[in-house]
Amino acid sequence: MRLIIVDGLDGVGKDTHAQLISYRYEQKDEKVIIRSHPESDNFYGIKAKKALLGKGKINRLKASVFYALDVLRSLRIYYRKPKHDTLIIVRYLMGIAYLPKVSGRLAYKVFEKLVPISDYMFFLDASPEELLKRISRRNETEMFETYDALVEVREKALALAKGWYIIDTALPIEKTFSQIEVILDMLDKKQ
Repeated sequence: MRLIIVDGLDGVGKDTHAQLISYRYEQKDEKVIIRSHPESDNFYGIKAKKALLGKGKINRLKASVFYALDVLRSLRIYYRKPKHDTLIIVRYLMGIAYLPKVSGRLAYKVFEKLVPISDYMFFLDASPEELLKRISRRNETEMFETYDALVEVREKALALAKGWYIIDTALPIEKTFSQIEVILDMLDKKQ
């Protein structure tokens, strides 16, 4: 089974590109599952989303804990006994970048040992200004969707993304996805 990770900050296009990746493999008659966290099909995902829409340190902690439990639940159900060819996980390890810097680095190292790591790890990136433009088109705003928070979290996430494929999504979707496809082609040939 192929495990593809699509991660990045809010507004960067993770779900859009996950859908494009899914379509690519479905066209090859593969069965694909996408898990985009926080998911709304379980207690942990619902609680994580609710906390993200709140404010304050308690909601920040709740969002982090429930998000992690939601990801672990997805791994237990969809990774351990796969009934599909490709599992795409949207929002995976980089949720840790929302924690304070020191605890975030430590948590990343711990989770990196606990959860499956893949050659197919994409960190989608764009400037905080571009992300705010995209976020402003939505109806609701989460606690981390301010300019200062995006600058801080982006810096931490990029420092953690060593060994990931970092893709600039400021380009049009087609050009961004063509960069991803080149990498997918290369990785698929290695399998």
